[in-house]
Amino acid sequence: MEKKILVIDDDLSIRHYLVSLLRDHGYDVYEAGNAEEGLHQTGKYKPDLITLDIEMPGDWGPRFYHQLSKDSELKKIPVIVISGLPGYQCAVMNAAASISKPFDREELLKIIKDKIG
Repeated sequence: MEKKILVIDDDLSIRHYLVSLLRDHGYDVYEAGNAEEGLHQTGKYKPDLITLDIEMPGDWGPRFYHQLSKDSELKKIPVIVISGLPGYQCAVMNAAASISKPFDREELLKIIKDKIG
């Protein structure tokens, strides 16, 4: 069974790139353009991993992560923070990994493979 990944990013071009990249590598990928939609998709699809942008309109990544961590099942999902903001590594202290935009696709794929196969 394919591993499920949820991509949460408000930048449509980055989101589409990530979705395409991950599907090309055999993952079942869902997407959300903001934190609220991301929480809905997480509850609906129960992904094996989430990639999370930090700065999004209406809400931001750390608040999404805080909401996620309140649920006993969902808080087990590894989250990879992908952000162009300075200090992004500190934004979600318990993230499975943090990488900066622009990111190296091979580095991202290696992190994902290490986390979920």
